[in-house]
This record gives sequence, C-alpha cells and structure tokens, in this order.
Amino acid sequence: MKKLRYVNILLMMFVILLAGCNGGEESTSIEKKDKKWNIVTTTGMIKDAVKQIVGDKANVEGLMGPGVDPHLYKATQGDLQKLMNADIIFYNGLHLEGKMQDVFEKMAKQKKVIAIGDVIEKKQLIVTFDGGTNESSKTYDPHIWFSVPLWIEAVKHIGETMQQIDPTNAKDYENNTKIYLVQLAMLQKEVKEDLQTIPVNQRLLITSHDAFGYFGKTYRMEVKGLQGISTVTEFGLKDVTQMVDLIVSRKIKAIFVESSVASKPLEAVVEGCKKRGHEVAIGGTLFSDAMGAEGTEEGSYIGMVKYNVKTIVEALK
Repeated sequence: MKKLRYVNILLMMFVILLAGCNGGEESTSIEKKDKKWNIVTTTGMIKDAVKQIVGDKANVEGLMGPGVDPHLYKATQGDLQKLMNADIIFYNGLHLEGKMQDVFEKMAKQKKVIAIGDVIEKKQLIVTFDGGTNESSKTYDPHIWFSVPLWIEAVKHIGETMQQIDPTNAKDYENNTKIYLVQLAMLQKEVKEDLQTIPVNQRLLITSHDAFGYFGKTYRMEVKGLQGISTVTEFGLKDVTQMVDLIVSRKIKAIFVESSVASKPLEAVVEGCKKRGHEVAIGGTLFSDAMGAEGTEEGSYIGMVKYNVKTIVEALK
C-alpha cells in the first residue's frame, strides 16, 4: 500500500508539473544533435512498428510487454521516469490505454505525443456504445492492428511523423517505411489466402474478449467475444449461457483464449457445451492486446499475425 501511495503521489506531482509548463507554439521539428532519440511506446505492436522505421537512429522502449492488458494498465513509478525522459511518445489512443489518457494529454503540452489511432478515418472505425445507445456513450474499437490495411495507415503516419520531427534523417525513415509497407502488403495477401481455407460454416471466431472486430470486418469472419471491447467490461452467467447456445447451435469446433486475458471464463463455456452434449476444444492461445516475447516469431507484429492466423486455421479448418 505504501508503494502504491508513493506512485500515486509521484503521478500527481508529475501531472501538476506538466500542467504548469508553458505549451507555447508547437514546432514541427525538434533539435537533436549527437545523441539518439529516446522514443517510448505503449504496446508492443507500436514499438515494433517504430523500430522498423527508425532503425538505429533512436532508442525505442515499450511500456507494455508480453501478457500485459493495456485496458487495465496503470503507469508505474518507472514508467513515469521513462516518459519524462522521452523525446517522443507514441501510443494507440481510442481509449485503449484508458488509465493513462490524462498523463498523455498533459505531456503533449511539452513534448511530441502521438496517438496513432487518430490518423484512421472515423468511417473506417468500428463504433461501440459504452453503457448506452446515445451519442454520449459512443466510442470506437481501439484494436486497429487486427486489420493489416488499417495498420498500414498507422505505419505510414509514424513514418511521416518521424520525417517531420527529424528532417536530417528523413530519407532513412522514408526508405525504412517503404520497405516495411511492402512486407505488410505481402502479409495482407497471405492472411486472406489462408483464411479462405476455413469452411464457410466454421468461420466463427470466439475469443475471451471482443478484440478481433477489425479482423472479422477485414477478412469476412464472424467474431464473438465473451467480454466486450474492453476487458474492464463485466460479464455474467447470461453471457456464458448465450455463448454456449451459439456454439452448440452452430456446432463450432474450437474457441480461443488470449495471452493477455484470463482463460477461466472460456473454460466455463467449454464445460457448458460439454453438459449440452457438444465437445468444443480450446483451439489455442491468440495474441490480442499484447505480442509474444521479444526474440520470438510472435514478438514481432508480422510474426504475431501469422501465428494467430495459423492457430485459427488449424483449429477451425
């Protein structure tokens, strides 16, 4: 408790300090000589994209490692120090990192803080309603990385931003971005081809929480999550019962747990199906809000997407 109280006090002092800073006129570029840029990102997906673009021109550090749920994540004492020392901060936005939003908004008054989700046209985003149906409860699904075409737009934005901030190395950023975009275009083609091998009646992706909406929209798969868009959302017996009814009626072969979400709720769904005389398997663990460990195939965005698609295809085919 003492440690938590200390972190909260530090956070309050930090926010007050930033609030007192004079934002002034914001410059497009930042003066940086002799030293590498310090860039801090939130999720592993963003960290990987930034590293692909900046190469050796910057030190890139991510706050959220494997198995970390960004919906629930709170900044630690160490995180605040990293953010204070950063020259540039990239985060997802669209309320993915909801518990850090206030800090990012204050920081934007004194340094470059970029929400990559802001570049996506609103008409391309999936609209959700948090606790109601009126305009005030309207939000957007933040899981944009599950659509490779949308992630391509985010990557372009990161590349253009770095070219504006650091004109000296703009050509390198431009070239690195082009190379990575070619790789992402190849990934998009591969994903579409692989998913087409799943029988039409089995193209229902059931996961722990509703993180795969863009995946379903882009690749024409029906998706269902036991929890809502955010893992903060509560679920109950009614949700489990409805999920069991759906699986049994459709004779679905497999459902999937997620690396950053507890598996126990879906295990209850499996047990419920068994009681109804239908055997449904846990088809594997998908990477949703976090990637795999650094140095593994799943520790890169492209590797993570390939792993997920392979796991889904093998379980549902």
